[in-house]
Amino acid sequence: MERVYIGLGSNLAEPRTQLESALAALSTLPQSRLVSRSSFYGSDPLGPADQPRYVNAVAALDTALEPLALLDELQAIEQQQGRVRKDERWGPRTLDLDILLFGSHTINEPRLTVPHYHMHARAFVLYPLAEIASDELRLPDGSLLQALLDQCPFVGLERLE
Repeated sequence: MERVYIGLGSNLAEPRTQLESALAALSTLPQSRLVSRSSFYGSDPLGPADQPRYVNAVAALDTALEPLALLDELQAIEQQQGRVRKDERWGPRTLDLDILLFGSHTINEPRLTVPHYHMHARAFVLYPLAEIASDELRLPDGSLLQALLDQCPFVGLERLE
């Protein structure tokens, strides 16, 4: 089993409900166990500013699934919850599920990059992650989560629960 951290985000179709439904779906994944989840956080959107604020969270999952099999499961959950993939990056969406960390692995596949792209600079990822991860969590490059937090201000975020 590998400890995997999944980033969740939504800014359409009742975002809190979207995240609750996604967490319920994560708890039913094969060969996996949902270990914990962070609080929900409100965050300003990346990219186009003319969209609603996001609701974000991070979940910890222990899984025996291979990385691409897990990605397929996450994308199926997104699709079940109305996600439509568009060419527009950082646009509004019903649900976004991202593999942030997959154990201590670095993955560079055409469909999957882990650690997740730019997670080290995104407060809406780091603060929920810190809420549920060990204080000693290290990214595959050796960076301590706490050091990343020290460089990423709690700006544009609002803890919702």
